[in-house]
Amino acid sequence: MSETTLYAELEALGIAWTALEHEAVFTVEDSEAVHAALPGTHTKNLFLKDAGGTFFLVTVDHATRVDLKALAPVIGAKKLSFGKAEDMIALLGVTPGAVTPLAAMNDAGGKVRVVLDAALADAAMVHVHPLRNTATIGLGGAQLVTALTHWGHPPLIVAIPERPA
Repeated sequence: MSETTLYAELEALGIAWTALEHEAVFTVEDSEAVHAALPGTHTKNLFLKDAGGTFFLVTVDHATRVDLKALAPVIGAKKLSFGKAEDMIALLGVTPGAVTPLAAMNDAGGKVRVVLDAALADAAMVHVHPLRNTATIGLGGAQLVTALTHWGHPPLIVAIPERPA
């Protein structure tokens, strides 16, 4: 689905959001200026696949250093690795750099399991991409959960294990 459909869906659900257009960002480091302009929690997303072939989209605070080995049993996965770009495009309709939990709306087949860090689910303002990496939108964590659930992807909300610094 398109970004226009995304906004229409959010509006139909009564979910308010703020938006900021910006230069393309591909990494957390690239997005530091966006973070400064938008107060709230900023995210990063990991598109993962386990040894059993299950896909996961894991959304965490941008500063979290995810421990993939420790994450696997927390989310009921076998050994985790990063998913391929072509699978991301086919399943979520987004390219690397534009990954967002909102892309779950494009996974009509329910092949991707969305995992949301517990801190994000409770956050007053969570910033994510709206299916492209040249904009950022902010919405409440509870509203993000509402949207994901509406799209048939109720997120698994867990405390994401971090790697030691």
